[in-house]
Amino acid sequence: MTPTLDLARQLIACPSVTPDDGGCQKIVGERLSRMGFQVQLSMSGPADFCVQNLWAKRPGTPVPSVQAASQLIVFAGHTDVVPTGPVAQWHSDPFTPTERDGHLYGRGASDMKTSIAAFVVATEEFIAQYPDTPLSIGFLLTSDEEGPAVDGTIKVVEALQQRGERMDYCIVGEPTSVHRLGDQIKNGRRGTLCGKLTVRGIQGHIAYPQLAKNPIHLLAPALAELVTVTWDQGNDFFEPTSWQVSNIHAGTGAVNVIPGTVGVDFNFRFGTASSVQSLQARLKAVFDHHRLDYDLIWTLGGLPFLTPPGTLVDAVAAAIHAETGIHTELSTSGGTSDARFIANICPQVIELGPLCDSIHKVDESIAIADIEPLKNIYLRLLKNIT
Repeated sequence: MTPTLDLARQLIACPSVTPDDGGCQKIVGERLSRMGFQVQLSMSGPADFCVQNLWAKRPGTPVPSVQAASQLIVFAGHTDVVPTGPVAQWHSDPFTPTERDGHLYGRGASDMKTSIAAFVVATEEFIAQYPDTPLSIGFLLTSDEEGPAVDGTIKVVEALQQRGERMDYCIVGEPTSVHRLGDQIKNGRRGTLCGKLTVRGIQGHIAYPQLAKNPIHLLAPALAELVTVTWDQGNDFFEPTSWQVSNIHAGTGAVNVIPGTVGVDFNFRFGTASSVQSLQARLKAVFDHHRLDYDLIWTLGGLPFLTPPGTLVDAVAAAIHAETGIHTELSTSGGTSDARFIANICPQVIELGPLCDSIHKVDESIAIADIEPLKNIYLRLLKNIT
């Protein structure tokens, strides 16, 4: 058993469904402390949803001939996992790490406890080889990535901003690979903008529609128009903006009552070709054109961010190629991650991790053959960036 596999098993064995950390950060913090990291554990959020965060930093050894501060590279991720789903459908207990058929099974195996284990062991090996490295190394972990994400990474980022801390590079261990380890990395993500729409009508007996005003019928033409809108064409880095309805709810539960209101939840996923303001204005114009009586509440989940090819992307690509022979692909597709918060204080952020084919599923797993190469990629990255 390799040190990376052993640590991954320890972390998977911690039941850490959001917002619980399950003891993961204590395990990691102790390993980091032994390497000379200054480890800070903090709690955030209400008593019934308390989140644990870890920030740790090992300053680089100053170089007498260099006046500037050493560069800081940060490994970031989350120790929380999504719920297991029906445990009876798993072939082994979700929090009992199990090896079979060449895979390591357990909730968090791919998303993303193995990445965290690989971060830690790669750092241990790097410091053992280069104890006086001028490179500063940081770790940022949270137990609130899979949940609301309001008391996790964003809180740590805000605290670092207040202290004037800076990052030069950040690697988030999200599962980004598609067919083979390292075949894709995320060098950006789309923004996410949610809307909660309420359209008002007049409730009444369904047999007397002339005495009521059905808000569902009033809304239908506007929805039909919105699904045909081309919001933008995208650009070289981002695909076109997508607008999707996620929920429509109305009615009293009775089949003979015209509802008084209808609610619609929707979401924009957008790149840099459109702004928040332009999307809001265009959507509102459609509702106004159809003369709807409505309220609209917006929630901005995160702005798009992009790390163009440069120092970090090149170092990561070189590490992947040296370890696997693969020429990695850059992508900004998929959902959001905590990288959107880190990008506020770090100019170069990428996501790199295992295959994403089993994440959030029953029998989540990672190929055991990918675990050491993943650690080696992170180790090579540290050497490339020094």
